[in-house]
Amino acid sequence: MVLPQTVMASGWFAVLSAFVAINTVMYGALALAKILPKIYPTTWFTSRNRRTQNRSIYPDPPEGTD
Repeated sequence: MVLPQTVMASGWFAVLSAFVAINTVMYGALALAKILPKIYPTTWFTSRNRRTQNRSIYPDPPEGTD
């Protein structure tokens, strides 16, 4: 479908084409973010609230036993 020059130069067509362009960029960014591995910002910084004792139901063996 070929549109006349007057339609291509109109304001509503410019708004529509800008919306389509932004929508396409956002769709591409979301698709790229979906395939990349998940980023955990907490791994970038050391945490002060680490436990000093192992609280697992499978505790570590006592020191000196092999």
